Amino acid sequence: MHGNRILLIIGGGIAAYKSLELIRRLKERGHTVRAILTKAGAEFVTPLSLAALSGERVFQDLFSLTDESEMGHIQLSRAADLVVLAPATADLMAKMAGGHANDLASTALLATDKPVLMAPAMNVRMWNSPATQRNRATLERDGVAFVGPNEGEMACGEFGPGRMAEPDEIVAAIETLLAAPGPLAGMSALVTAGPTHEPLDPVRYIANRSSGRQGYAIAGALAEAGADTMLVSGPVAIAAPPRVKLVQVETAREMLAACESALPVDVAVCAAAVADWRPEAMANQKIKKNAAHSALKLTANPDILRTLSQGAQRPSLVVGFAAETENVIAHAQEKRLAKGCDWIVANDVSPVTGVMGGANNTVHLITAKGVENWPELDKGEVGRRLAARIAQALKTSAA
Repeated sequence: MHGNRILLIIGGGIAAYKSLELIRRLKERGHTVRAILTKAGAEFVTPLSLAALSGERVFQDLFSLTDESEMGHIQLSRAADLVVLAPATADLMAKMAGGHANDLASTALLATDKPVLMAPAMNVRMWNSPATQRNRATLERDGVAFVGPNEGEMACGEFGPGRMAEPDEIVAAIETLLAAPGPLAGMSALVTAGPTHEPLDPVRYIANRSSGRQGYAIAGALAEAGADTMLVSGPVAIAAPPRVKLVQVETAREMLAACESALPVDVAVCAAAVADWRPEAMANQKIKKNAAHSALKLTANPDILRTLSQGAQRPSLVVGFAAETENVIAHAQEKRLAKGCDWIVANDVSPVTGVMGGANNTVHLITAKGVENWPELDKGEVGRRLAARIAQALKTSAA
């Protein structure tokens, strides 16, 4: 991919030094980079360094008569193919989420009609704060894509999510967003991922060990292939992949409602580890440890896979997951017939496999035609292979 125009907005944070390397990598790949340097960003990198690496003027002041006459903020924001914020500070996220426009960066963001990619960088407590997470959710609903943040040690000495993604990761996300239409262009996809939490009382819940990684990888691969992708996710600590619309839920009933609201879609992939049971009633107060509460009464949760497979707005292709600990293929074959879905992706989640929460997966794709045994792959590659198979199946059915 060559010749795309990137508008890079650099926020104020120590991670701004990575923006210099990001510009260099983008230039190597043939992209044009114009930079907006915020006042806080200029505390960490200089306009001279940015101009030298980009070969372009650096823009800083909303009220610069020269800049406004030669390259006004409206034109600046719309002359790019993609707007990238790296680092995207908590303040920049809050301004965009709230629609504020009190400096050149926030005004350009409000005025742009192009895709926006954010690479957040901040202290772990700032990232995890309710305000930042609310802003993140708002921005994702508005179609803003995110790359990172990554986990690791930060300049403040704390450890956790908050490190800005590395330049190579940001370049990959940029080129995914700017890629030519993929094989699923014009198609819509629904993916479920992660666990569900079924509350017992205000402080306890029933859950499972699902990390959500496989479902997120599938959603990212479908979006990369061009599908308009909605990801309905239980509680996990993963950023949504680029171009994926994220809907966060907690319970199985909330997940089903979100899925039904997303219909109609062309393909549904149910990768979430949905709790089969929930407490018959949630206690209003913390349950005390005594004999009166030794027996827990449970009731069945709605069957999301079966509902989507047998509903009036059934997707053209419905893919389920079967996480088993024994007789993996036999149980998965039975599940495919019982649920009425087209495919089942089966995997062994026994503790010795390390699949739950791990980076790799070994799956078996079960269809009406038989069983495909895939080798052990990282979950990203499983997602890409499944997306390719989905594209092939939908193309065949449409022919």
